[in-house]
Amino acid sequence: MDFKTLIRDVHDFPQPGIIFRDITPVLADPQGFQAIINGLSLPFTNAEIDYVVGIESRGFITGAPVAFKLGCGFVPVRKPGKLPTAVHSIEYALEYGTDKLEMHQDAIPAGSKVLIVDDVIATGGTAAATAKLIEQAGGNLVGFAFMIELLFLEGRKALPDLPIVSLVSY
Repeated sequence: MDFKTLIRDVHDFPQPGIIFRDITPVLADPQGFQAIINGLSLPFTNAEIDYVVGIESRGFITGAPVAFKLGCGFVPVRKPGKLPTAVHSIEYALEYGTDKLEMHQDAIPAGSKVLIVDDVIATGGTAAATAKLIEQAGGNLVGFAFMIELLFLEGRKALPDLPIVSLVSY
């Protein structure tokens, strides 16, 4: 499926000069949504994944059905203050400051095989920080799956040398 026909370009969002790649039309299309989930899942079918980690918030939309498809658990990684029990946390650099992510300390048992799923890989900072959270928990990261990759930002360079799947490149 040619996802680019369904992805909407929104110019000057969230600020002037930015082209936002809006995935909501793909999600609204039944065949498009199924193709996304199949495309993100298929490369990892035989990897014996224990948990899919979805990054807030659009990573929840694709991560949970990927976990369902792979027959494994789903773990959300959230912004600070959203999870009710003890968390692992990590602060990471952005081009304009820092941000922070959290994951429940008991979400991933040590030695578990983990796949990170998110909608977009841009600079790779958020996915790299999530990989460190999985490491803090003792999980074994086996790969990354993204719907969109913004190639000009070279986000892959920020990630560990593991399989990286992206369905659409810009």
